Amino acid sequence: MDSKRGLRLFLILFIALLFIVPQAYSAEYANPQLLVTPADIEKNAGKWVVLDCRDAKATTDKKTGAITKGYSDGHIPGAINLGGTCGKVLREKETVTVFRTPQPYEKLLGDAGISNKSTVVVYGDAKGITDTTVGFWVLEYLGHKDVRFLNGGIEAWEADGKKLVIAETKLPPAKYAVKFQKNKIATTEEVLRIAKGEAKDSQLIDSRTPGEYAGTDVRAKRGGRVPHCLLNVSHTETYDKATGKIKSMDELEKLFGKLDKNKRVIPMCQTGTRSTLTYL
Repeated sequence: MDSKRGLRLFLILFIALLFIVPQAYSAEYANPQLLVTPADIEKNAGKWVVLDCRDAKATTDKKTGAITKGYSDGHIPGAINLGGTCGKVLREKETVTVFRTPQPYEKLLGDAGISNKSTVVVYGDAKGITDTTVGFWVLEYLGHKDVRFLNGGIEAWEADGKKLVIAETKLPPAKYAVKFQKNKIATTEEVLRIAKGEAKDSQLIDSRTPGEYAGTDVRAKRGGRVPHCLLNVSHTETYDKATGKIKSMDELEKLFGKLDKNKRVIPMCQTGTRSTLTYL
């Protein structure tokens, strides 16, 4: 091969790599192991604990009459359910906050067959995706080492042509020990420092709708937002509402590009439900 031809070939390959490498890099999530596929679940059947975060039974929307299927209507083989949505059973009913003591979690999870060593995969459906992300966040708050999220939920499972089962799965009871991770919760004092413009090491994301953020859609005692909040990215912008899949890294970078990756990030909403999707 003559030198000119060799140089031309090198330049062609170099230019091609300029297009290929950024695309491959930009498609990679920071923690890709957190998002699993139906194939991953099948491959690890019997090894992973699969937690269905939906209601135990079908529910009917009081306003629209729409019926949402539950665990008993068909679920991933081997999946367990905690007797209700993770958004309800893993938090206090009156305050929608986490339980302050470890005992309720240790009994609930232990009785369900979850141990500290379990790899837990949470899933739900696209409509109730925040019930699934509440499950994800609460388990991390409890100090669970290996929690993952079925990207696309039950819709992805069915889209792959995989079967559902009706029979309830019961795992042998296990021992669960809670180790609260206090850094997973922002204190009032910490958020107040942000509101006063005094926080140098943390930043706030508002996961509510633009209307709530602007104060035109009031769902709490007062409308508006916390002063010095860095971003308003509604939780619905972070996933495909039809498939329940988290958006690509490129799309997420466009939404959250203003964040300083070296600072603590605090997602917030109204009840701590929608912000768990932002957390994931």
